[in-house]
Amino acid sequence: MDGMLMLGFAGFLGIIKILLMALAAFGLFDAAFRREDAFRAADKQNKVFWLIILALALIVSYLFSIIGILPAIGAVASIVYIVDVRPALKQVSGGGNRWGRRRGGSSSDGPYGPYNGGR
Repeated sequence: MDGMLMLGFAGFLGIIKILLMALAAFGLFDAAFRREDAFRAADKQNKVFWLIILALALIVSYLFSIIGILPAIGAVASIVYIVDVRPALKQVSGGGNRWGRRRGGSSSDGPYGPYNGGR
């Protein structure tokens, strides 16, 4: 009975470890595709800082057991990026996708609709 309990607990920790790695990987790839000036405009450190922090979080979550201080720090860093930094970057970039464009619009759209050149 104890063996089954430990196996179940190890499986649960494995799932948590995979989730933390996915969280760090998502943050890392998202930060990699954001523009450097958006980080400065949002006043959220800089791009290189977040790339290093999120890469370390991914490495630590891969190498170490989930029970420890380093994976917890990595998880907190990933969550801070996703919950605080990412929305600020999206707001500075115009609220659109990664490239600052809104879906469905054209490049000639203004804030109140299409720009027709004053015709």
